[in-house]
Amino acid sequence: LIITKVKTSCGCTVPSYPKDPIAPGEQAQLEIHYDTKRLGSFSKTVTVFSNANEAKKVLKITGTVVAPSK
Repeated sequence: LIITKVKTSCGCTVPSYPKDPIAPGEQAQLEIHYDTKRLGSFSKTVTVFSNANEAKKVLKITGTVVAPSK
């Protein structure tokens, strides 16, 4: 598998993905960092482009950022 590009729905999410090919039977991680300075619920999409049969795969991340307890 070769991941060619990862596109996020806004600038508040930053992707990190392997640039080298992923061999059959091996694993790799796709990391998405969200700007936690923004409090409240969020729902974002991440589109992964690769050489797989399904060349474009859309992932959805959701969560809630809360203020740290005092």
